[in-house]
Amino acid sequence: MSRNGLDLRDPRGSASALSARPRSWLMHRFDRFAGAATRHAGSPAAFVVAVVVVAAWAVTGPMFDYSETWQLVINTGTTIVTFLMVFLIQQSQNKDAVAVHLKLNELLASHREASNMLVSIEDLDEEELHQLVTFYRHLAELADKEGGIKASHSLDEAHLNQATKREARTGRRPVAKAGDANPADSPESVPVRQGA
Repeated sequence: MSRNGLDLRDPRGSASALSARPRSWLMHRFDRFAGAATRHAGSPAAFVVAVVVVAAWAVTGPMFDYSETWQLVINTGTTIVTFLMVFLIQQSQNKDAVAVHLKLNELLASHREASNMLVSIEDLDEEELHQLVTFYRHLAELADKEGGIKASHSLDEAHLNQATKREARTGRRPVAKAGDANPADSPESVPVRQGA
């Protein structure tokens, strides 16, 4: 089997792959089952079936005098279904999360100015994530000082870009000449804040 140019088969052949790696085969089957189950569980047909079951249970209430056994049937049934669906939904969410992370990693790795430090960021601990949050807040402050949301900085080059931009702005300032309009009216003459 080939997907996107990658050969996903065991080089020894499919029969030996199944016998050599029964856990992989089992995980593959479970993954397919979990995906199909969660797709079907989220369908309108599944919702209609659930409503019909609950309605049938409610209608049979007077026939069983609303007994404890009658209540136990719906409680037990819904508890079992919920318990099993938790594992199926979690499997599907784990797979989707890995796929999204891989796509984002590809985007980061393929962009020349993106920071490679952010690839696989989901593996960082909470303290390291807080450090990055603090850094990005600092970048937002730099962008705000630059004049709004159109200013941008990358993780690795934020301070270097800021210094380069500041030097470029100070080098482009017009020299006031006699007869010129007030240089304070031009956008280039706005003083640059130190430490920005």
